[in-house]
Amino acid sequence: MKSNSVSQAVVAPYADALISLAQEQNHLDAIAKDVRLIGDTLADSVELTQLLASPLIGANVKKGVIESVFGSSVNVLTKSFLLLLVDRKRIAFLGEIVKEFKALLRVIDQVSLAEITTALKLSRAQEDSIRDRVKAMTKAKSVELDITINPDLIGGVIIKVGSQVVDASIRGQLRRLKSSLTAGV
Repeated sequence: MKSNSVSQAVVAPYADALISLAQEQNHLDAIAKDVRLIGDTLADSVELTQLLASPLIGANVKKGVIESVFGSSVNVLTKSFLLLLVDRKRIAFLGEIVKEFKALLRVIDQVSLAEITTALKLSRAQEDSIRDRVKAMTKAKSVELDITINPDLIGGVIIKVGSQVVDASIRGQLRRLKSSLTAGV
């Protein structure tokens, strides 16, 4: 079994359980907000991610950190879930559980995720234009953008929605031009 499939076997049940419990208790919006906060906090703090993943740090220390970082800012259900992950020695998978939860939430809310790679920061108008095009392409109610800036593209944009990829980058155009020129030789 590959490590990715092992982590998926761990991650999916916990994300499913959290989303199911949130729906049953009519707290889905609050829990979703908490999960976004947790994801943002983990993304902003490499130290926190490393601490939670470390097998050398005891459960009580991890619970204390969770209490101090998220204690009053998250729903009681969310905090209980985090403490359960510590007890079950699954807290190292928290970042992946957050991603899986967000993916499940997008399915429930009929939201498409568009992964955007661009050479420069996009303006609000450009983001809205991409959202509108992806919405038309996927028939989703709304579109969430995950934007990555990669100066190697030179210019333009690459849009990935599910398995569909639209490469409108200058680098992609140059690559296609090169292959068409060398194909004729």
